[in-house]
Amino acid sequence: MAAEPVSSGSPRGDRVPPYSEEAERGVLGSVLLDAQRVMDLCVQAQLNEESFHVTANRSLYGALLAMYEAGRVIDVLTVAECLKTNKTFERIGGGAYLDALIDGTPTAAHAEYYIDLVRQKDLLRRIISVARSTEQECFEAQDGADLVLGRAEQALLSITERQHGEQISWGDAIKTTMQHVERILDTHRGLTGLSSGFANLDRIIHGLRPGEMTVLAARPSMGKTSLAMNIAENIALGVRDPDQKGHGVGIFSLEMSCESLIMRMLCAHAEISGSALAKGMVEAGPAHGKLASAASVLMKAPIFLDDTGGLDILELRARARRMKTRNNIELLVVDYLQLLQSREYSRQGKQVEVAHVSNNIKAMAKELKIPVLVLSQLSRAPEQRDKLGKPKLSDLRDSGAIEQDADVVLLLRRPCKYPDDPDHDDQLLAVVDVAKHRNGPTGEVVLNFEQEFTRFRDREHGTDGYEELEDFDADMEGIEA
Repeated sequence: MAAEPVSSGSPRGDRVPPYSEEAERGVLGSVLLDAQRVMDLCVQAQLNEESFHVTANRSLYGALLAMYEAGRVIDVLTVAECLKTNKTFERIGGGAYLDALIDGTPTAAHAEYYIDLVRQKDLLRRIISVARSTEQECFEAQDGADLVLGRAEQALLSITERQHGEQISWGDAIKTTMQHVERILDTHRGLTGLSSGFANLDRIIHGLRPGEMTVLAARPSMGKTSLAMNIAENIALGVRDPDQKGHGVGIFSLEMSCESLIMRMLCAHAEISGSALAKGMVEAGPAHGKLASAASVLMKAPIFLDDTGGLDILELRARARRMKTRNNIELLVVDYLQLLQSREYSRQGKQVEVAHVSNNIKAMAKELKIPVLVLSQLSRAPEQRDKLGKPKLSDLRDSGAIEQDADVVLLLRRPCKYPDDPDHDDQLLAVVDVAKHRNGPTGEVVLNFEQEFTRFRDREHGTDGYEELEDFDADMEGIEA
């Protein structure tokens, strides 16, 4: 390692941050010899000014990057002129410095090696910076250890996000897409994601797809938690799955306790009234048998539940990341969005805080490459607008960012809750309005909701507003025949 030059300084006087002056000079010399090719490689590797530790090298690369982005010709003369205009020419060593870079780099053939070495040293310095910041936070101890750990994990992850822009070849992208196409042709089912377990819903949304954020929103007491838990159970048990296998499901329940949620799922699966059970108004013999059978089935389901309340969004992302690594979950359910916090933005108002939370949930779905089903409250606008209580996308509570970030928005309502609704007398009817679908059609899905068991079921003729569905089903029947 070269002796420490004049640089930006190191955080500790007794230790020099990792860097390679030779590699930095090799990159810069290669640019001066073959600007177009080498600058393309630098940009692809996401090198920026801070990737260079030596002050003179950092200043020169900043000028080279600005010239590259402006489409200007890069050679010794144009670079010297640019540096003189910026009044940094003499500061970095003048013409002698540029000549030394060229003389010290006989060929640009090894530019990839120099670039990777500079990038590796930059990563090490960033890791050290995160570690020192975390160390300082630990000593100050203003927040809980879980929150500090979550911020540290997110900071380390952000390093790789900045440094590694994964680029898939066009050929590989075509192969991946064709695998989805062949799956549809083999199964005769238009699913491109995990089946929700409800045929009527899957016909429109085509399943819950990796990397997508699906929002299930409703007014209180409409059954949104029940529907989310039914979907989670269906996916965990492999209901309507083409491969007949279950998938790992992670659940963050910020509202209900673990015991309450499991009790609801047991009663729903056993088809026993939870209310009657709580009051002791069920026959012990038959009820115990059904509940024992339901418990046996659900115990085998790969469901992982976290009922910690008041989670910060960064802490939730850290926990979800660990859940994905340890248990290989393929779906994440969050109940519900407005109960998540963002201490970083909490003082800027609820709208800004919810927008930050929503943006992080979408980023989490893409990071973990799994679908995220997040529940959300609706404002009182549907009830104030008319007597039918039909919600709209604009009714999503606290922030329009939820609508913007979501790939799919499901708005749940039950006509029996509104006396003026024409379907008020139908106590089973539940309507799921697919109000936003980034990759497909929208329309209403009609389900049955057995409130006694908190269980949703498919309903005959369960879709409206999507005219192609009847033709689609007829075509599928013909193919299967």
